[in-house]
Amino acid sequence: MTSSLSAAGHAFLSPSGVEIAFVLVGLVTLGAALITVTTRQLVHAALWLVVALGGLAVEYLLLTAEFIAWVQVLIYLGSVVVLLLFGLMLTKAPIGRSPDADSGNRPVAIGVAAVAAVCLVWVVVDAFRTTWIDLRGAAQGSTEATGAFLFRNWVLPFEALSVLLLAALVGAIVLSRKERR
Repeated sequence: MTSSLSAAGHAFLSPSGVEIAFVLVGLVTLGAALITVTTRQLVHAALWLVVALGGLAVEYLLLTAEFIAWVQVLIYLGSVVVLLLFGLMLTKAPIGRSPDADSGNRPVAIGVAAVAAVCLVWVVVDAFRTTWIDLRGAAQGSTEATGAFLFRNWVLPFEALSVLLLAALVGAIVLSRKERR
């Protein structure tokens, strides 16, 4: 009887509430992502992107990676989506249905996406097949572990990325200003 119990102390086919919530939020996030890439209205796509990115932040919270969840909310929901919406407004993109959003290559795009998804899953599974998590240290994804890893190993790329984002912001401001003669 004890052999049917997993190492965590509960049966394999009796998921906890967190696991059920994880699957439900994952399904909502997947649905929102699919609607994001299949809708023909650009503003609706941006709003569904908000739902998808918010669902991803909830998934991080369910995995007890609070710092990563808040970074997801602040950077992606707070900055990237707002930048996308401002870009749509500044370029005077069509608000309603856009006939240019469908090129007729949908079957080819679905095939390429399926092959890319299979390759991505295969690479991730192969890369982490022998990876083990040390449960004695700080929780993976916690603020302490993430900060220590980020500032011990990735300081230079982190700073280079901040300079790159600053240059992109300055470039966007220059491009959005109109010349006055």
